[in-house]
Amino acid sequence: MRAAGDGGLERFCSPGKGRGLRALQPFHVGDLLFSCPAYAYVLTVNERGNHCEYCFARKEGLSKCGRCKQAFYCNVECQVCIFINPHKQATRLPRPVQSQSESSQTSVNTWHSLARPEGGHAESVLGAGALEAAGLGQAQEAGCMETMGHLVRGKEDWPMHKLECSPMVVFGENWNPSETVRLTARILAKQKIHPERTPSEKLLAVKEFESHLEKLDNEKRDLIQSDVAALHHFYSKHLEFPDTDSLVVLFAQVNCNGFTIEDEELSHLGSAIFPDVALMNHSCCPNVIVTYKGTLAEVRAVQEISPGEEVFTSYIDLLYPTEDRNDRLRDSYFFTCQCQECTTKDKDKAKVEIRKLSDPPKAETIREMVRYARNVIEEFRRAKHYKSPSELLEICELSQEKMGSVFEDSNVYMLHMMYQAMGVCLYMQDWEGALRYGQKIIKPYSKHYPLYSLNVASMWLKLGRLYMGLEDKAAGEKALKKAIAIMEVAHGKDHPYISEIKQEIESH
Repeated sequence: MRAAGDGGLERFCSPGKGRGLRALQPFHVGDLLFSCPAYAYVLTVNERGNHCEYCFARKEGLSKCGRCKQAFYCNVECQVCIFINPHKQATRLPRPVQSQSESSQTSVNTWHSLARPEGGHAESVLGAGALEAAGLGQAQEAGCMETMGHLVRGKEDWPMHKLECSPMVVFGENWNPSETVRLTARILAKQKIHPERTPSEKLLAVKEFESHLEKLDNEKRDLIQSDVAALHHFYSKHLEFPDTDSLVVLFAQVNCNGFTIEDEELSHLGSAIFPDVALMNHSCCPNVIVTYKGTLAEVRAVQEISPGEEVFTSYIDLLYPTEDRNDRLRDSYFFTCQCQECTTKDKDKAKVEIRKLSDPPKAETIREMVRYARNVIEEFRRAKHYKSPSELLEICELSQEKMGSVFEDSNVYMLHMMYQAMGVCLYMQDWEGALRYGQKIIKPYSKHYPLYSLNVASMWLKLGRLYMGLEDKAAGEKALKKAIAIMEVAHGKDHPYISEIKQEIESH
């Protein structure tokens, strides 16, 4: 089955993997294989005011919805689009969603969110009457109308923000559905008003998603039941729900097939469903990479791909050794990877490098330290929700001190805690401390990750911006150019992020 307009690819039955995506023509490094608009998406609550709710553009001077005063838009056009045309592409999950960075999800913050001045949000307001001013309002519900060059049939359109706008006003501070619940609500709304196949489903329809329902343990089933209850609680007045069993299946599908949308520093922006992108199978040595231009997913080659070759992406952070990667894959996606990286384990020794001592540590000592490292990573993940930055930094420093008695600094468990410490330093505006950690991280990152890794690019980007902020222009420019070299392959040379970084270099 071939996608219209994407003749170089086809859906096929991949031996031992089920459905997959296969190349019908050669693709070279940096080539765009295909792009996929989001079937449904939500901006994360933490980025409201920094990014447009509709197109995800990051800019100053956003205008907020006059009713709920929580959603922000570039202008009336973006607000209108999210109400009447949720499929229009603009220029730009608590449980498993496909993300480039495991470590980025656990960092305290990123440079961008810290560098913004306090109170930098615009005070301009798109009032509740903004839609009427644009020629919408009651006309939307009455029938057909024409606005902004689009002929829109009212009964087919669903005001996506309206799903949340009124409830946010009603619930006030008690409005707290998870991102997965918010995304699932939008999927249900989309299915109701757009039951036919969408441009996001050229090769794979949402209804075809795997749920792996039979593989869920009791804990995961309980979490889904909690999500179902939250969906009813927050959206019952605005959505028609299928039966509970169908909702359980849908949540399971979202958990296995959802994506996190991330910015150039791998900071979490939101969650989305990209059906055709979800068709790709996983490999720990992928030949493509997924990046985002607003709410559009783009898939580019990071290796040479020959006709007949399967197209693989990575579902997880590739920093960690084989056992850790497969533990994550089994827990989140219910399979064990059999790629070359996993069968040979060639990189595992370097990833878990042991300190060279006159009296080498015994095998049991190493195993105990690996167990400690995994435990402290989980402890830190939980501690972020209730400990202060200084307490978090102490966890990082003490764990590094303990692990450092056995592990080299290039050991991935050491790197994980260094990355967390860097995030805490950024949050505390300790730029010199963040820079010191980044300088320790970048060389082993470049060794452990694939050649065109977004994790490496984002670290060069952080370092470059830190150098620039600390008035070391030469080092900053060098680091930013290293980030650009990777991003031109991963994001494409015309991506707005690259233009922004080049402007940063020129402005210093």
